[in-house]
Amino acid sequence: MIWEQNGYTIRPAQTTDAESYYQALFDPLDPEVARLTGSAEHYARNVVIPFFLRCIADETRHDFLILNPEGRIIGESVINEPDPADNSANYRIAITGAENRNRGIGTWALTCACAFAFENLRLSRLTLGVLDCNSRAQHIYRKCGFEPFDRDGNEILMELTHQKWLTLR
Repeated sequence: MIWEQNGYTIRPAQTTDAESYYQALFDPLDPEVARLTGSAEHYARNVVIPFFLRCIADETRHDFLILNPEGRIIGESVINEPDPADNSANYRIAITGAENRNRGIGTWALTCACAFAFENLRLSRLTLGVLDCNSRAQHIYRKCGFEPFDRDGNEILMELTHQKWLTLR
């Protein structure tokens, strides 16, 4: 599955992306991404690359990379943590670099991920967690149909059901 729009590409992550993935998203880690996702401020190469390779080898996950028109990785869009009991999975996204924010890339990536989750994976529900300080992400999630259903400390838990997604298409 590959999506293209305005020169940007979203495609499945591959083992050959490991070094570029680390350099683009973690060397150095965008401080705004770290703040808005509650991440550490630094991740070592010898931790990130093996983790990345394990993730893409895991058949229960779907890790997509977001590339700019020059073909450089600027983010990731991930469907993970499947829950067969209620036919759901978790979603997460990160886009690095101020020049890549507020351009509609995140909304587009989320729209593609939702279509993939509900059409290809046939999920009943997609969930996510967003920090209450991340108003930009909350706006995008709501715009795409996600609704809050719970809280966990400073994290808002949101969901989009297949049925709601069908009404919004």
